[in-house]
Amino acid sequence: MIEIKAFGSSSAGNCYYITDGSTPLLLEAGIKFKEVQRQLNFLTANISGCLVTHEHGDHCKAIKDVLKAGIDCYMSEGTAGAINVQHHRINHVKAKEQFQIGTWTILPFDVQHDVSEPYGFLLANQAGEKLLFATDTYYIKYRFQGLTHIMVECNYSMEMLSENIASGRTPKLMKKRLIKSHMSLENFKEFLKANDLKKVQEIWMLHLSDSNSDADLFKKEVMQLTGKLVIIP
Repeated sequence: MIEIKAFGSSSAGNCYYITDGSTPLLLEAGIKFKEVQRQLNFLTANISGCLVTHEHGDHCKAIKDVLKAGIDCYMSEGTAGAINVQHHRINHVKAKEQFQIGTWTILPFDVQHDVSEPYGFLLANQAGEKLLFATDTYYIKYRFQGLTHIMVECNYSMEMLSENIASGRTPKLMKKRLIKSHMSLENFKEFLKANDLKKVQEIWMLHLSDSNSDADLFKKEVMQLTGKLVIIP
């Protein structure tokens, strides 16, 4: 049974803890490791690995402390080069090449963000559960069968962004960057429609913008669309 805890899900810092009951993992290292320790009552010795999607600080700024704690970190070669930390616990993984951490089988895949070589990850456990994790991408070009847990960014609503630009609350330049690097509510919903949701137990909407989103509205719309449990950390 997959258990998920969110320790940070914003531009201030991103970090999630997942376990299938046998192999605990961290997804991202974007908050202080001391905070991760505190959240887990300092029981971090059994964490088997940390998956890092890309090199932006809100996803990897604590990587040195994670490595120092003896936790192997997995990322693309491009991300590792951009982070520029040399350590024997940094593992390069390739898109569409599966690898194993304990009881998890993990498939990295390419996503669309304005960085070196960003990844999303599909994680499958021995109980047949499948968790999809993708953040900081404006689009996911792949389709997935048999997902049970979805953790995907839903950063902004195009309607809210346009209103904020019109009123001067958000700079015009911001729109250009957002639509080519972060996922809108509209794209999030299209992604859900394109995928097999029959087995889905939970949909986590991640990394909401402070100014261009509305958690209650987003949750309501996705629940209406899917009939699934929706969680916004």
